[in-house]
Amino acid sequence: MACTLKSREEVLAFCRENNVKFIRLWFTDVLGRLKSFAIPVEELENALFEGMGFDGSSIKGFARIDESDMIAMPDPCTFQLLPWREGVEKVGRMFCDVLNPDGTPFAGDPRYILKTNLKRLAEKGFTYYVGPELEFFYFKNEKEPTPLDQGGYFDLTTLDAASDLRRDTIRTLEDMGIRVEYSHHEVACSQHEIDLRYADALTMADNVMTYRIVVKEIASKHGVYATFMPKPIAGINGSGMHTHQSLFEGERNAFFDSEDPYYLSDIAKKYIAGILRHAPEMALVTNQWVNSYKRLVPGYEAPVYICWARRNRSALVRVPMYKPGREKATRIEVRHPDPACNPYLAFSVMLAAGLAGIEGNYDLPEPVERDVYHMSAREREMLGIASLPGSLKEAIDLAKESKLLRETLGEHVFTYLIESKMIEWDEYRLVVHPYEVERYLPVL
Repeated sequence: MACTLKSREEVLAFCRENNVKFIRLWFTDVLGRLKSFAIPVEELENALFEGMGFDGSSIKGFARIDESDMIAMPDPCTFQLLPWREGVEKVGRMFCDVLNPDGTPFAGDPRYILKTNLKRLAEKGFTYYVGPELEFFYFKNEKEPTPLDQGGYFDLTTLDAASDLRRDTIRTLEDMGIRVEYSHHEVACSQHEIDLRYADALTMADNVMTYRIVVKEIASKHGVYATFMPKPIAGINGSGMHTHQSLFEGERNAFFDSEDPYYLSDIAKKYIAGILRHAPEMALVTNQWVNSYKRLVPGYEAPVYICWARRNRSALVRVPMYKPGREKATRIEVRHPDPACNPYLAFSVMLAAGLAGIEGNYDLPEPVERDVYHMSAREREMLGIASLPGSLKEAIDLAKESKLLRETLGEHVFTYLIESKMIEWDEYRLVVHPYEVERYLPVL
């Protein structure tokens, strides 16, 4: 049963009454990897009211060794029991905000960055809702990408070897208070998708981090390996994180307009225009790994070309069809992020791009309802359809010049991200890959 605790006092009382012996404090590094340390329940009161000190010098993007002291301040609203930690003695977890020793927010904390951007949005009277669709693969182990089945989109029974894994994963997510809309086998063999019910962006970023660890924990219990690597196997579809999003003013969906042919408000159109204009420079955040750009190639349902549409799934932004009486469901779907991104930063930059479109009064081009993959370069040029970066290096070069990224992420994270990704690119380009040996050694 999911916990619905709101205060520090409620967390303390729950742990006393339910034999909770350990609490894991979770936070996220700049690259979106979950970090954690455990405290015994006897330290919980001190942690809740004063935070727990830790060494930040070993956390990617946090602090230098000469300024390494950090404080993890638990958010009591995020307390949940860990269902996979079975036994009489229960284990709980809370997400933490990372603070400097003087109690001020740490500029390198991705959760703080998202909260800062959401605060700016709230000052304009809006709430940001997101609903991501995370795809992933199950393999026999972490050493090589050996699929469990040869199933395809929506397959079942013998062609879907992981229906039990998905079911157990969904039950665990729901036990932790995370609502799931549906799940299914995806297009590629051994590829799957579990879609989360939309929520406000901060809750959803916490949920995405939880989702990824739950998928991996349940896979491990079944003796297999789950991965969110964007493109683990050449020649088949990679994994994306299509992100549905909308802005609300109170209870009113600010993206809906009953008089518009597309049922999109002026705010929604300008928001889409902002996403389209800034997609290349924010790719370093939404698609941050060398491997991310193996997924973003034509022909595998991943968006490459920057345009929008309603039915056309080759577009970067899709607008799901409006159903009468479902005004609150009006939203846009941004299709290029991948599930290995940092959700706190990805949601931040997508929101910032959309707001730039609104505040800058960007014009939205006409939708493109043709398959962009089959257009010639000349046709795309005539329609003004640009492309996402083709490699991590291209993404870095675009990000370096981005005022929007620098302002959204803050100087600390912006600088670290550029430096970290340059190191990754240099490491990648200095390796002689099997492709080169197989292709060139016999003939050169």
